[in-house]
Amino acid sequence: MSQHKLGTRLKEVRIEAGLTQAELALNVGVSRKTINTIENSVFVPSTILALSLARAFGVSVEDLFYLDE
Repeated sequence: MSQHKLGTRLKEVRIEAGLTQAELALNVGVSRKTINTIENSVFVPSTILALSLARAFGVSVEDLFYLDE
């Protein structure tokens, strides 16, 4: 069985949008630390949070998150 790791483009998309971690966190209702841990692949967001993040940028979940093999 292969192991998959969730990759993220969140930081790249956030910076392109001109948002700080704190601003994004406020927009989606989480702490800045939560955004930081997602960006550093320490924390895997729930489905609801992943959808909220995607909606905040007007993109699909697949545009922000992907499986690394």
